[in-house]
Amino acid sequence: MSIRTPPRLLELVGRSLLRDQALAVCTLEELPTELSPPLFMEAFSRRCCEALKAMVQAWPFPRLPLGSLMKTPCLETFQAVLDGLDALLTQGVRLRRRKLQVLDLQDVSENFWMVWSEATAHRYLPNATRKRKPTQDCPVMRGQQRLTVFIDLCLKNRTLDECLTCLFLWVKQREGLLHLCCKKLKVLGTSLHKIKNILNMVNPGCIQEVEVNCRWQLPDLAEFTPYLGQMRNLHKLAVSHIDVPRYISPEQKKEFLTQFTSQFLKLQHVQKLYMNCVSFLEGHLDQLLSCLMTPLKTLAITNCVLSEPDLRHLSQSPSLSQLTTLDLSGISLANLSLVPLQLLLEKVAATLEYLDLDDCGIEDSQVDAILPALSRCFELTTFSFRGNPISMATLENLLSHTIRLNNLCLELYPAPRESYGAYGALCRRRFAQLGAELMGRVKDLRQPKRISFCTACCPHCGHRAFYALEVNQCNC
Repeated sequence: MSIRTPPRLLELVGRSLLRDQALAVCTLEELPTELSPPLFMEAFSRRCCEALKAMVQAWPFPRLPLGSLMKTPCLETFQAVLDGLDALLTQGVRLRRRKLQVLDLQDVSENFWMVWSEATAHRYLPNATRKRKPTQDCPVMRGQQRLTVFIDLCLKNRTLDECLTCLFLWVKQREGLLHLCCKKLKVLGTSLHKIKNILNMVNPGCIQEVEVNCRWQLPDLAEFTPYLGQMRNLHKLAVSHIDVPRYISPEQKKEFLTQFTSQFLKLQHVQKLYMNCVSFLEGHLDQLLSCLMTPLKTLAITNCVLSEPDLRHLSQSPSLSQLTTLDLSGISLANLSLVPLQLLLEKVAATLEYLDLDDCGIEDSQVDAILPALSRCFELTTFSFRGNPISMATLENLLSHTIRLNNLCLELYPAPRESYGAYGALCRRRFAQLGAELMGRVKDLRQPKRISFCTACCPHCGHRAFYALEVNQCNC
């Protein structure tokens, strides 16, 4: 029978204080530092608004990581925190322990509260938290002392949630007193008009990652791009599901595309570029690549249509000479020459760590072109080649060319073509037999870390069956 540890004196004091918020407000200055985080968590969960307001003013750390406490946002408690900040900003509060410089609304700081909860339970003061840097790094606020509010924006509804609406109104009314810093912006489904209004409230120079995935058409993307060009510290851009409407002429398409690609001339720090399900790249990839100002680390062009000239431009672009990640999954390469891909692999052999060529329709006659270059990618840790209709013989040849790739941690290969019947249906017994043969031959050559042979996606459930040490089937 376990005996429950009785609460510490400090915990009892904290609970007692929250029963009398007026007393809590008066005694905050005298509380030990180690009680502040657990007391704040308790006040936040109990919605003790007056105590919260006072605790924000007396917060003994440079940073208040509120975002991870707002799993279920409550406007009342959020407003209490903002009221506490108002006292710091507009009423000239001078408390003994006034240190707060950052309100962090990003949902990435659970460790802070966990550390302090454990500290209270185990009776120690976490030195790591004491030594935390005074503020997070903001690319446009280095050396400045204004209060900074960090937030990651995800715009996905027609109307903003009430806490976000409250925050924007609060920030707008206190212009010049604080800095709203947004490093990550996701646009998943709101109107362009609302996006523009929100972007006018944040400094675009702070934004380092942008994801646009809301089924825009090319003219919509062109309307958004002037804001993109202002994001001078942008490191990562992901654009998905952009369609070219039938009503625009080739000349208009070129004009819209130029508006988009020309913004990259202003972006000196882009390292990761993701383009998924965009229909404007075919025949125009050179226009995009020629505007890149710095070498990319990651290039993912997926589920798009590319022409053979586009592949040539991939192999010739100086901005792709230092890739660590290359993802071309879902691009139909059937009936195209893979010599440009071979040249690109030769160029990045010294740096490439991740290569994904899933579902490219690559056939037996094309594989030989890339094997010599692939066998020299010694830094490769992940190689995925699923969904390509190749034979048992070609698959064995492919496996023999990866013998010396000692850094490979994950390998995903297609089930050999012989695993399927005349009408394309998977023969499970045959697949299991061939999988066992392939696994045995691989182990004769080397000791793989993680390797699987995977079928095409099931038309019913969308999952793949795979063979690792035994067959793992989909549930259909």
